[in-house]
Amino acid sequence: MFAELICGLVFYQIFKRFFFGDDAEFDLDSSCFNALSAVAKRLEKLYVGSKVYVGLQIPDPDSASRKNIDLVLVTNHEAIVISVKNVSGFVSVDKDGNWVCADRKNRRTERLPDPVAETEHLVSILEGYLEKRGVALPEGYLSYKVICPDPNFGQSDLLPPEVITYGQWTQLKPDQNTSYSGWIKGALFRGKKSQESFSEKLNSVLCTAPACDRLEFKGNKCILGEFLEFKGKQDDLQALRKIKRSKVSHMTFQKTSMFAFAHSEVQVLFALRDYRVEGPSWSSQWKEVAVRSSTEVLFRPQNSTRLCKYKLSTITSISLSV
Repeated sequence: MFAELICGLVFYQIFKRFFFGDDAEFDLDSSCFNALSAVAKRLEKLYVGSKVYVGLQIPDPDSASRKNIDLVLVTNHEAIVISVKNVSGFVSVDKDGNWVCADRKNRRTERLPDPVAETEHLVSILEGYLEKRGVALPEGYLSYKVICPDPNFGQSDLLPPEVITYGQWTQLKPDQNTSYSGWIKGALFRGKKSQESFSEKLNSVLCTAPACDRLEFKGNKCILGEFLEFKGKQDDLQALRKIKRSKVSHMTFQKTSMFAFAHSEVQVLFALRDYRVEGPSWSSQWKEVAVRSSTEVLFRPQNSTRLCKYKLSTITSISLSV
């Protein structure tokens, strides 16, 4: 009986992994995206008329690489580079400014390089990029903050004023008489006013700036990162060759019914890029191909060096940046 139970569990895991993929691989990456998305949506509600850019990949000439910026909030008066640290547990700061996060519930300790210093460095990288794109911002227009939205966040040391703790984050309320939050004016902004023309120029550049690709899965799970290629049978890859980043901006996947032991298929619908408008967009012209559901996507999650494979049968859509 025990042997039969073990065999049944092994068969179930193999069946689940073969047909549906391994959800555990992207749970952590998905939770990171959910935190970014939740913060971005709340900021846009607090700032009527504002725009939040998520997952920008800004070129850094010094390192010859792209640096990830979690969020950039643009209002009519200022812009803020925001790092979202979804850390849980008590945070202390060592002599070098690094965060030591003690999660007593899971009995683990995590050490993060100084988030404030890292975010400040991102400001200078973004300023250099904007200047190359013809947008020279006035001094003080671009500031930075670190937001910690996890309800289990606590602090044992006094954190720099650039850090917005969970308690402060929950106190943010939109001002009914103006288009922005009176609390945030003190917590996020330096109080300087700029002409709206700067925000217009900034939005026109940021909407076309390099950004992360996005994978959306069943169950409202998403991952930011870099789409690399498809993996699968040769005839399926041949059919997918027409899907190139320079031509395609968005894909959706629809799994067809499976009968008996015949392999199921996935309908891949993809939209061509529309270069006539600024920002991420696609034309109304859609094309379609059908491939095996076992075909996989090779993807590198944001802030990770590992490469992951995800079956098309578990993916609902892919958005590709330029």
